[in-house]
Amino acid sequence: MKNDKHKAVETVQFLKSYIKKSPKIGLITGTGLGKSAKFLDISVSFEYKDIPNFPTSTVKSHYGRLLFGDMCGEQIMTMQGRFHLYEGYSPLEVTFPIRVMQELGVKVLILSNAAGGLNLKFTAGDIMIIMDHINLTGSNPLIGLNEESWGVRFPDMIQAYDKELVELAETAGKDYGIPLQKGVYVGLKGPSLETRAEVRFLRTIGADAVGFSTVQEVIAAVHAGIKVIGLSIITNIHDPDNPMPATIEEVIDVADGAAPKLEAIIKKVVDKL
Repeated sequence: MKNDKHKAVETVQFLKSYIKKSPKIGLITGTGLGKSAKFLDISVSFEYKDIPNFPTSTVKSHYGRLLFGDMCGEQIMTMQGRFHLYEGYSPLEVTFPIRVMQELGVKVLILSNAAGGLNLKFTAGDIMIIMDHINLTGSNPLIGLNEESWGVRFPDMIQAYDKELVELAETAGKDYGIPLQKGVYVGLKGPSLETRAEVRFLRTIGADAVGFSTVQEVIAAVHAGIKVIGLSIITNIHDPDNPMPATIEEVIDVADGAAPKLEAIIKKVVDKL
């Protein structure tokens, strides 16, 4: 049986037979940014189902394509859609693309997602720079035997999100006149949305936004020695005292509306790297 290291190397060998230059930057897009690929001058495109060992996305708002191309003169590996624990994937499967990036030589990972706002100072459509996270998924991609060539057994997560990348994003926001929030992202397993009691609990423990992705990917990236920046589109605000039911259609609409601002921030960050 092939182990995860063997699978990642096999996948990289397949990809390298099509790409001319290995990327140094990885981008994982979620709901909102995944629809458009206009921000990237695409050289090669793959459907996830056609890539050896790759999972496939089952979420409608995730397009399931892996793109290689140029952005601001940099080679970028872009995932249009990610994988989630709530789809039934294991933490290792969710983070398999991170290991492929690691084997390809990616040094910087840019993550985007759609998240529910817990901070009542936020408004729907805001973009939040993730400063830290809380893992409440009950899972961790590092459980099991440690692959020493990928990272140390006990990686330090005290500075999971790179300060320099955060500063670049803040500067980009100022340059474009795009207000940016900063806060703590809490990751849940999903897919059911939060109860009022859960919202109160999450706010009490210091979370500013909540979602069902990103945390597993960040843990694997830190383990891999990859610098990380995370950006959340706040799609709705959770106010337990004035609850408003949220539909996935409304979440997608808000995320789509904020996508151009998010694209601008990402392009500026890449340009300044």
